[in-house]
Amino acid sequence: MTATRPADFARPGTSVLARLPQHDATELTRGGNQALIVLDEQVYQLRITRAGKLILTK
Repeated sequence: MTATRPADFARPGTSVLARLPQHDATELTRGGNQALIVLDEQVYQLRITRAGKLILTK
């Protein structure tokens, strides 16, 4: 049995991370330090700490 590589490896110079959606946390919080994120009717709280770290809680 041989392992297959993801298609990303077939194209040199294509980074998986470069193709992921990217969001600015300060835009999500509209310049504040908290935002709510909903996933399948579950509400999560995104918070930017004073130290500039992100915390995501349910």
